[in-house]
Amino acid sequence: MRYRLTFITGAAVGYVLGARAGRERYEELRKGARRVAQNPAVRNTAETAAVNSRAVATKAFGKVGERLPEAVTGRIRSLRGRGTADEDDWGTSNT
Repeated sequence: MRYRLTFITGAAVGYVLGARAGRERYEELRKGARRVAQNPAVRNTAETAAVNSRAVATKAFGKVGERLPEAVTGRIRSLRGRGTADEDDWGTSNT
């Protein structure tokens, strides 16, 4: 009950503060987030993290893959086939 009350209180405070900040502040935050997301260093770091996580996931799947239900392994195989590491999800080259 205590956690629920804390969550509701936090949500109410966030709503009130957000409503007071208004649309201008929202637009400022959105522009700032877009600037960060478009930063080449952030993009390269995100791509590196994605490649590394795919490698770790592949290694982990190799160790426990035969223990998983067929429905799970089939889904993993279908997700693997969707994209390759050469694709750039950001729509730009990796240079």
